[in-house]
Amino acid sequence: KEERIVVLETENAALHLKLAEYQGLAGRSTNEILQLYAARGQQMKLQRSSVVTQLHGAIKKRLKQDLKSLHSFALELSKDFQRQSEICLYQVLAALQGIQLQNEAMQMFQIKAFDLEQSLQEVTERYEKEKQKRKALHNSLIELRGNIRVHCRIRPLLPFDDAAGHSVSQDRRRNFSEKAAYAADDETVLVKCSRPGHASVNKTFQFERVYNDLESQDAVFADVAPLLTSLLDGYNVCIMAYGQTGSGKTYTMLGPQLEGNLAFSLEEESELGIIPRATQEVFRLISEKPPGSYWVEVSVVEVYNNEIFDLLAKDSYGKVFGIKRDVVTTREGKSDVPLLTHETVENASEFLHLVNKGLQLRVTHPTLVHAHSSRSHLVVTLTITTVVFSDNFGTLWEDEQTSQRLNKEASCTFPQKMRDNKSASSSRASSPVQLEATEKMKQVKTRLQLVDLAGSECVGMSGVTGAALRETSFINRSLSALADVLGAIAEQRAHVPYRNSKLTHLLQDSVGGDAKLLVMLCISPGQKYLTESMQSLGFGTRARQVQRGQVKKKNFPMPSKGK
Repeated sequence: KEERIVVLETENAALHLKLAEYQGLAGRSTNEILQLYAARGQQMKLQRSSVVTQLHGAIKKRLKQDLKSLHSFALELSKDFQRQSEICLYQVLAALQGIQLQNEAMQMFQIKAFDLEQSLQEVTERYEKEKQKRKALHNSLIELRGNIRVHCRIRPLLPFDDAAGHSVSQDRRRNFSEKAAYAADDETVLVKCSRPGHASVNKTFQFERVYNDLESQDAVFADVAPLLTSLLDGYNVCIMAYGQTGSGKTYTMLGPQLEGNLAFSLEEESELGIIPRATQEVFRLISEKPPGSYWVEVSVVEVYNNEIFDLLAKDSYGKVFGIKRDVVTTREGKSDVPLLTHETVENASEFLHLVNKGLQLRVTHPTLVHAHSSRSHLVVTLTITTVVFSDNFGTLWEDEQTSQRLNKEASCTFPQKMRDNKSASSSRASSPVQLEATEKMKQVKTRLQLVDLAGSECVGMSGVTGAALRETSFINRSLSALADVLGAIAEQRAHVPYRNSKLTHLLQDSVGGDAKLLVMLCISPGQKYLTESMQSLGFGTRARQVQRGQVKKKNFPMPSKGK
């Protein structure tokens, strides 16, 4: 064991030696490793510094290149901007020059437009003057030829213009509500004639005046008023409205009349028709004359079923009721109604009151076309008596004071006698005392006849039966007789059939050439009434062609030369 211990100690000592040797080697290795790490660090630093230097050089070089390229780009951009600014400046200068030229051209155009406007205004004024001259010459030609003046009025579409009351298709009902008649201008009517399966055809009709659906009662009367001046100049005047049922004849002649109220007053000035306006104008013209030199009488008759009824006749109790009268031809060839009532009126209000009484007796009947269809022809006649004073030698009184004194004396004498005779039914009995017997006084009578004809109608469309059907037959026959009379006058036949109808017999003097005659055609614009409108326009065209010779004037006594 001791020997074993010695061996182990020896081995332990050897191992200690080896351990010390190995520790020395480890220390040297550690130093070498540290040295290697230090060298590696230095090497890395050197490498890094070289890379940074290279990168710095590359970056510097690239920056120089970029700066150089940017400098060249900036130079090019500056040159391009300068070039573009020069171009823009040139364009601005060119635009300014163009604007200046355009302003000059605009000024020239304005001057030319002003000159053209002045020329147009001058041409328009000349055209209006020439138009007025042409109308005056045309009217003179009409008077010389004795032609009938024909005006045409187109009423607006109304609610009852649809096909209510008729079993028709929806498409046809829509067509019924379309307008077929138009006012092309103030002298031309354009009618679009269209039938199923046929191309539309336009027809035109020329008249002295055409009123569209927007023109008022004032415009209509403005063209009628000049005729009324002729009354006091010694001419008879007749104005009649012609057209189908519901075309606006009564509205044109009288004005609007509400259901159950036939009265109309002067307060509704804008809606008054020709009859009240004409009366106002007549009394206005008379007011400008010396007092007492004129007086006015009115008669109202209707032609119903070819019979004449006096609508101002009174019974023994003073109540107004229609009395049948007859029309005769006098020895002078004039038409006359014996025993016809003539009422003296002094102003328009009295006239309207009398006409309203007559209208209350006028026959009306509702039809499918018009709820208040007139079933008779209405004739309102104003007889204006002019008193002319002369001395025994036939010389007219020209001294104003003497004339007014004599007129005053006459106004004190004649109206009183007229009032005393006012209740008499005879026209001769109710007229003033006969002035022809007085050497110093003479009377001249002129008449204004205002006629509201009953409307022609198609039985199939109006749907009338019984008594209304008989009325329609008489209405259509009387209107046909009127057309025959005009046709005979136009063809200058030896015989004119005035006596074929009481209407034409009553209007014989007016239609035959003893009066200035104006026919106011009234037509409906709807497609539904195309046939009736064409018939009315054809009647007006034929009436325009009638030449009756120059209208006769009632001669006033002319001053004679003293011996």
